[in-house]
Amino acid sequence: MTNLSKRTKVHSFISKLNNKSHWLSFFSGFFLVFAYAPFSYWWLALLLPSIVLQQIKDATPKQAAKKVALFAFGWFSSGISWVHVSIDQFGGLPLIFSLLLMLGLCIYLALFPALAAYLSAKVSKGQRLNLWLLPALWLLCEYLRSVVLTGFPWLSLGYSQIDSPLASFAPVIGEVGITAIILLINISLVEIFSFANSYLKQKKSAETIDSNTRSGIASCVLLISIAIVSVALSKVSWTELTGQSTKVALIQGNIAQSIKWQPEQEWPTMLKYLDLTRVNYDADIIVWPESAIPALEPAVQDYLGTVNRSAILNDSAIITGLINYNFESKDYFNALLVLGKKNADDEEGYYYNHPNRYYKSHLLPIGEFVPFQEFLRPLAPFFNLPQSSFTEGNYVQPNLIAKGFHILPLNCFEIAFPKQLAANFTDKTNMILTVSNDAWFGDSHGPHQHFEIARMRALEFARPLVRATNNGVTGIINHLGEVTALAPQFEEVVLRGEVEFVSGYTPYSQWPNAILWLMIILPILLLKAFRF
Repeated sequence: MTNLSKRTKVHSFISKLNNKSHWLSFFSGFFLVFAYAPFSYWWLALLLPSIVLQQIKDATPKQAAKKVALFAFGWFSSGISWVHVSIDQFGGLPLIFSLLLMLGLCIYLALFPALAAYLSAKVSKGQRLNLWLLPALWLLCEYLRSVVLTGFPWLSLGYSQIDSPLASFAPVIGEVGITAIILLINISLVEIFSFANSYLKQKKSAETIDSNTRSGIASCVLLISIAIVSVALSKVSWTELTGQSTKVALIQGNIAQSIKWQPEQEWPTMLKYLDLTRVNYDADIIVWPESAIPALEPAVQDYLGTVNRSAILNDSAIITGLINYNFESKDYFNALLVLGKKNADDEEGYYYNHPNRYYKSHLLPIGEFVPFQEFLRPLAPFFNLPQSSFTEGNYVQPNLIAKGFHILPLNCFEIAFPKQLAANFTDKTNMILTVSNDAWFGDSHGPHQHFEIARMRALEFARPLVRATNNGVTGIINHLGEVTALAPQFEEVVLRGEVEFVSGYTPYSQWPNAILWLMIILPILLLKAFRF
């Protein structure tokens, strides 16, 4: 290669870096993090994507993919930056390698929106992107993001709207449907801008109505329709109160992650949870967070027996997280189990390996299992985190029963998968329970996003939800997705509250998969049929 050609390539690379439209795409995604908790400027999600959509309007497949990839890279690099906290503090990797790992994760996640843009342009008439195809193909790629390599559907656009007027759509079409509506709103803004721009240019020449005009008018009608339907849905009550309720106490132990698994901290930790529980036995159901007991279930039978008898005597039930080990299969399970009263007349409660338990099904990559472990484990301590060799539980398991109430459990990361919740949702399910240990992520926005996801699940399925964590965010959420009680982060505290039960079902809780595929397939067929 000659020096001239080398200089040409360098200048070409620098020119691309200086491309203002590239930076505009990146930063429009980067600032999208402020639409989510804890910032919750939800209106940003209704504006920022339109910046990159304007740039890819009528783009070729490669151009569209490139612009959206930059947008998505900015979106994820700011939105999931909290992942770096666990890598940096507990991974044992040099800073440069932890940053490269984060870079790789963000690039991987950006591939899915980029693929949606590429496919939208590819199937559009004339090989140039028709924006109206994007929402359906975006949902398809979001579905792929939720299943490929076990899935990581974090930071989906719809979660940002839990406190916006668009939240009323959640019981009907779920968070995925709200994601499609967000894209439709942004596309409408782009089309209205194009219409206005075209009108100003055509005014003197009095040109006939063109496609920009038709699309602009259709966009105005669509925005008005979304607003009207949003208001109408907010008046609909999908469920009704049964008059039944239960008192709950959520124990937030605030155990530092750096000492949680140290052997000398085992008994002090277990005694702390027992002491905090003793003064709250007037609650019907007491919840300890994920792996609250830092020991294997077979090794703490005396302790569990004591807690169980104490709960029975006080007419209460305790749900706790811990690890079980099967001596025969040599499998480890991230478990939730019920101690104390299963039903009002129960006098036995817990016994070893009793069926009133839940084994986490959707394990977290690296944290709970290591893919390609024979290659990765020798590389760094990050791939040998404590308890990173779990076995997954069954996808469908019976609800936990505590004091006669049926409780659908989801452990930590599982709350991000509505399909899993739907698979375990029964006509007897009274409430949803999710537990977590977000101490891995420090004082970042990760735990707040996690809580926001839990709120969306409560709204979609119209069931009250309680979330117990080690150091926050611990809270009680009603069937409307509203927070009724919230504990401060990074404090040892017991959050008490009353959970009111409801009857009835939302459309989304009954047909989540059918609704998703209908929103993917139907728009494509309609656009193709009418050649729009």
